[in-house]
Amino acid sequence: MKTTTKFIVLHPSVHKSGGGGGGATPASSHRAWLAVFVLFFLFTFAFTLLTSRDANAAAKSATTAAGKSKSQLPKPIHDALLHYATAGNPNSTSGRFSSAEIKKFAAVIRRCAVPCNLLVFGISHETLLWNALNHNGGGRTVFVDESNYLISKLEERHPSIEAYDIQFTTKVSELYDLIEYYKREISADCRPVQNLLFSDCKLAVNDLPNHIYDVAWDVILVDGPRGYFAAAPGRMMAIYSAGVLARSKRGGAVETHVFVHEFEREAERVCAYEFLCKENLVDQKDSLAHFVIGKMEANSDNFRFGVCSSDSPQSI
Repeated sequence: MKTTTKFIVLHPSVHKSGGGGGGATPASSHRAWLAVFVLFFLFTFAFTLLTSRDANAAAKSATTAAGKSKSQLPKPIHDALLHYATAGNPNSTSGRFSSAEIKKFAAVIRRCAVPCNLLVFGISHETLLWNALNHNGGGRTVFVDESNYLISKLEERHPSIEAYDIQFTTKVSELYDLIEYYKREISADCRPVQNLLFSDCKLAVNDLPNHIYDVAWDVILVDGPRGYFAAAPGRMMAIYSAGVLARSKRGGAVETHVFVHEFEREAERVCAYEFLCKENLVDQKDSLAHFVIGKMEANSDNFRFGVCSSDSPQSI
């Protein structure tokens, strides 16, 4: 018996729902639900993105504020240190800081961005105070002095303090010869913007550990070397180097606060006006002069006319 193969053909109408030809197909229904799902997903994604961005910004702000508060010296301790440091010493005597000078310097350290990098030329009665005031959990406090003996004693008694002894090769009696030398070399060896580590300028402090020159110093205090008689090492090198470190700064704040102590002395005053610029002097408390120095470009043409003509004073 011969069999015949039969094909079953489905008519498109079987996919329609029963009740008239105008009903929606399952495919159309699926597409509608898919569109709703996509819209819901997009809305949820956008809402999550916006809320998480706001939450992250708020958390970052809170973390920054908390971090600064945590790393900064607590105000009661800060105030107590100032109280006992200034008690019975209203005026500057024998090289010590007066009450007004200490409060001025402490106020700048207090306002300094966290972390704050502090470089101090000179070991003095206030050394431990400066180190304590800059207790910010991330910044550097470095002391530099001409006396190997004082540095050794300081490190022996306070191992946590970072200090280095260096040799200052200039003398107070050479003040004006060095000023004339600087003016001749301002576009060569004594450029206001350079890496002091490789400098051949007679005024450059270039024998510190290499990593010191990579730090973006926010505050520099010149309170050494001694400089109180003609044959003593003068502060010409310290003041010149402070100016170069401020102008050559990479990273950190745009400006550097430079303080010169015993500003009434001739060498300190003449060098500060020449290397830091008189127009950058923003304040003076007793014998402490406060300069604010901005960064400069290494290829500035203003050097040939004298660096002070291109600096602009800032008010604090």
